[in-house]
Amino acid sequence: MKRHLKLGFAILAVLPACGSADRPTEPGGTAPSKTSSVSSADTAGATSSCALRAPNSKIQHIIYVQFDNVHFTRDNPNVPSDLEQMPNLLGFITGHGSLLDNHHTPLISHTADDIITSLTGVYGDKHGQPVSNSFGYFPLPGTSTSFDKFASSFQYWTDVVSTSKPSADPNFFMLTQAQQNAPAPWVPYTRAGCNVGAVSVANIELENVFGDIITVFGIGSPQALEAVANRTLATADFVGIAVHCAAGDVACSSANGGRTDLLPQEPGTYNGYNALFGHKYVAPVVSPGGPLTDLDGNVIKDSAGNLGFPGFGGISAAQSLGYVAAMQEHGVPVTFAYIADAHGNHAGSETAFGPGEAGYVAQLQAYDRAFGEFFARLANDGITQDDALFVFTADEGDHFAGGPPSPAGCDGVHVPCTYAKIGETDANTTALLNGVDPSLAATPFDIHFDMAPTFYISGNPAPGAPIARAYERAAAQLTAVSPITGNTDMLMEQLADPVEMKLLHMVTGDPQRTPTFVMFGNPDYFFQTAGPVLQEGPAFAWNHGGTNPEIVTTWLGMVGPGVRNNGVESEIWSDHTDIRPTMLLLAGLSDDYAHDGRALVEAIEREALPPAVAQSEILFLVLANAYKQINAPVAELGKKTLGISTKALSGDDATYAALEAQLAAITTAREAIAAQMIQMLEAAEFQGKPLDFATTLNLLRDAGALLVRVELLAH
Repeated sequence: MKRHLKLGFAILAVLPACGSADRPTEPGGTAPSKTSSVSSADTAGATSSCALRAPNSKIQHIIYVQFDNVHFTRDNPNVPSDLEQMPNLLGFITGHGSLLDNHHTPLISHTADDIITSLTGVYGDKHGQPVSNSFGYFPLPGTSTSFDKFASSFQYWTDVVSTSKPSADPNFFMLTQAQQNAPAPWVPYTRAGCNVGAVSVANIELENVFGDIITVFGIGSPQALEAVANRTLATADFVGIAVHCAAGDVACSSANGGRTDLLPQEPGTYNGYNALFGHKYVAPVVSPGGPLTDLDGNVIKDSAGNLGFPGFGGISAAQSLGYVAAMQEHGVPVTFAYIADAHGNHAGSETAFGPGEAGYVAQLQAYDRAFGEFFARLANDGITQDDALFVFTADEGDHFAGGPPSPAGCDGVHVPCTYAKIGETDANTTALLNGVDPSLAATPFDIHFDMAPTFYISGNPAPGAPIARAYERAAAQLTAVSPITGNTDMLMEQLADPVEMKLLHMVTGDPQRTPTFVMFGNPDYFFQTAGPVLQEGPAFAWNHGGTNPEIVTTWLGMVGPGVRNNGVESEIWSDHTDIRPTMLLLAGLSDDYAHDGRALVEAIEREALPPAVAQSEILFLVLANAYKQINAPVAELGKKTLGISTKALSGDDATYAALEAQLAAITTAREAIAAQMIQMLEAAEFQGKPLDFATTLNLLRDAGALLVRVELLAH
């Protein structure tokens, strides 16, 4: 669920294999067809103004779905994975398209950062939210009695951090390095005449009932007054759902409750566009025959019985996909949707599920049924893999924090699993640090509560300051006796201060948001500043935020015109920044900014590639893969430098100074090489400019030399 926390280099090795991986043996099931209220002719007419301009492309619809913490790989070798228990979805992807299982997250690996990175194609340093699902910041002098403050990462796209006067931080939540509002993800589509729907996906619809409603509707508006009078009703009415319309589209007219879609700092300007915000205004447009229902035929309501958005925490596949289907059937051909995790207890119990527990299996069965109904309904509307681009992914993976299952050989499907010990271990970081170095108590600190806590030390000390070094060395020594296993565990796995964070794309255009340092912790623990020193927390058993492979590795599924039918594809190294340029290339659109990702041409049919890419495809792939290995936070360069950073921060001051200077120089060199690489890649993808052979070879040489340099420094 969305966890709103406290406010030697071998170039040729990156060439793709010629063959595709074996496909799963499980066939994709199909649920009985449910009759839609909209004919295929009506649907086609509703989307006729949407001009997706890729040459020879048949794409008329785009359907993007991002799960929270849904896994392709198994968390328990005996228990089928989440996707294995959803054969309707898994079979659709592997039977018609490509499922990339060597796909990765940015850092820090959390819902907000991961979704926003996927939507924008840039890392957190360029969209503003590398630390999530909330982030700390140091208030401007004279604006607060606290040395730090916290804000939720889930905010509407044009919100600013602080609206107080004087403002503690006047910057946009969604922020570029130049301190401008980050370009909005829906813009290329609406400019092309396509209405864009948002269902519970981060920050492109309203996320809360106070700041967001005021941002869009204004102080003193009826919507703002409703938020004060009845917060629950206002959430159902206005939060979580939106449609951003093409210019002049009547669906978003003021008569339908449309508001001006304000993006005052959008590159190239953005004027004459309206949007609908909230179920109250969207539902009558996409479900004109009566109340909007989920895929099981249930009227969509919140837990209090109010018609409208059911909430972020437990929005199910049937509900989210119900919104998507209705939008696609009624003139919204581009949709972005979120589905809550299946291992959270949606019945409301304060416990988490472990792999193979009965409730977990039941929720996956419901998700599977929903996808069967979804594909059948769309097919009845004439929306299939022949004319629609489907993209499915998950924000991140998780580490299961709990003991062994009972019985030992349970598979969940035939023999349910139970857990005597389940839940992360909540650790009081204040008490633990004071136990290592009592002198730290004289200087207050705060953290973003997390498995990977970011530290904010009073006075905002610069990197290398004595108090920052004292905290870093103490963090490196933290240990605890696990209440689940009885073992003594090291709590710190890796450390980074702003020098390494810059290399990992975690330093934003707002210097107030830069933490003193970040500790990537033991994945069985969750760090906070109060409570018992150690306590098993059964409400949460799935940790993320760290750099562990099961957390930063996830999956990406694509189906539709131009997508290769590779089944399960393990050879392509990708991360969330690659999703957007791939989608735009297939749709024939482009952004007004440079991405941090590249188009995944290995998963695209040759005839769908731009000529500039197709004529130098092998050269493009070698350059693209080298680019990812030096630029992606969890690829080769990022992993090696994080190890060097950990040695620096946990060592003596002489070691720290020497290694930090090397890391800063490596970052400077990497940024120069990566900037040239992505400029060439995007020129081929979107501007019709073939790669220059000599320049490409020089960049490959430079990237290889940089990786060798890091390898030598790491040993």
